[in-house]
Amino acid sequence: MTEEVILLDFWASMYGMRTRIALAEKRVKYHYREEDLWNKSSLLLQMNPVHKKIPVLIHNGKPLCESLFQLEYIDETWPEENPLLPSDPYKRARAKFWADIIDKKVNVAGRRIWTTKGEEKEEASKELIEILKTLESELGDKDYFGEETFGYVDIALIGFYSWFGVYDKYGNINIESECPKLIAWAKRCLQRESVAKALPESEKITTFISERRKKLELE
Repeated sequence: MTEEVILLDFWASMYGMRTRIALAEKRVKYHYREEDLWNKSSLLLQMNPVHKKIPVLIHNGKPLCESLFQLEYIDETWPEENPLLPSDPYKRARAKFWADIIDKKVNVAGRRIWTTKGEEKEEASKELIEILKTLESELGDKDYFGEETFGYVDIALIGFYSWFGVYDKYGNINIESECPKLIAWAKRCLQRESVAKALPESEKITTFISERRKKLELE
């Protein structure tokens, strides 16, 4: 039976970038369908009726939502190449812990930076730098979060790198000077074809967010 893999996604989504990278690492062929998040397709609403969000991975007609769950599914469904999660139970649990931290803290603080003003924005900027420094400490002197191997935590975080320009601009911060090891890690990740193809230019994201801020009357 021929496998059919479809990804419903939006180009600027750091979550969709995760799934694109994982599929590329596993050399899985798939059909990419760009969604208009302000005019969602009937397929997206059908496949993700609960959250109505991207990315949605559809494998042989069966939908799977939430990017971290998708990474696990991709790793288990196509195990032959480039394992994403460690086989050791402890290391596997730690990888999931850090990915959860990234979702709960990096995204929340980052979004607040460009959607708020005044003291709330300043607070979000401090929170973001704090969590990025914590992640940098976890990385240490390793090439990747999975020690020598590019994997689950790297994929969970690297999409945010495209958004660093947004955080710098609207948070009045400089992530590169605050977290140089993290920036070096990001540049290592970008040497991988899977990452380079999935991540849009930071300037493109910043332009997109500038337009969104105008519509939200934040500029």
